[in-house]
Amino acid sequence: MPTDSDSHHKSGLISDTAYKQYEKRLLKEVIQNPPPNHVAIIMDGNRRFAQELGLAPTEGHKEGRNKLEEILNWVMEAGVKILTVYAFSSENINRNPEEVAELMRLFEESFYKAADDERIHKNQIRIRALGMIEMLPESVQKAVRYAEEKTRKYDKYHLNLAIAYSGREEIIQAIREIAGKVKKGEIELAQIDEKMFSGYLYTKEFPDPDLILRTSGEVRVSNFLLWQLAYSELYFADVYWPGFRKIDFLRAIRSYQQRARRYGK
Repeated sequence: MPTDSDSHHKSGLISDTAYKQYEKRLLKEVIQNPPPNHVAIIMDGNRRFAQELGLAPTEGHKEGRNKLEEILNWVMEAGVKILTVYAFSSENINRNPEEVAELMRLFEESFYKAADDERIHKNQIRIRALGMIEMLPESVQKAVRYAEEKTRKYDKYHLNLAIAYSGREEIIQAIREIAGKVKKGEIELAQIDEKMFSGYLYTKEFPDPDLILRTSGEVRVSNFLLWQLAYSELYFADVYWPGFRKIDFLRAIRSYQQRARRYGK
């Protein structure tokens, strides 16, 4: 006679099979249409994910890092060439010192791990850190330089990690730099336009994001890529970052593909 555990196991297998079938169908649909070239993700919800499971915040951050490693495969499979993720804002530095110290340790470890990851080199993924890197501990800065140097010749895919990042500060720094050149007579006021200004931002080598995705159910951009998102499509997923699934990602891409982008026209 079948037991309750047998029934539970059987229903789990059925749901897993249904999930995989739906995932395959979604992927097939997505790859038949042009993908966004540049996707930016606000990876939110690590701490709340950990709290709901009765874990320390640092455990949520570890799971969040694992999710980023996983999503790299999804991004390439969907045909996305540039991935920019919001990993740590300049305001986050004011969090609990123990939590920040553990985050810095994870960043240091992750940059070294990524730089030596066979998958990164096989797929020619260039790694960059965007933000006020000088605010980070020297050990993290060293790890960033290591990853950037080891991947600097690649251009097939791009992985940008916004760390110690502030969208407002990025704009202010660009204004200061341009103002300094105007003062020296190197730039005429009439020369300043959107294209020139974009050339002074951290993302100057990339097109603006086509799609900005935020997890955790929060509906705001939180000081992320404020200049660059002017015409980006926005997508908000009601799931914490560590729990973000492949079907959640594919749904976001499909939603982008179904929208008519007018760029203000």
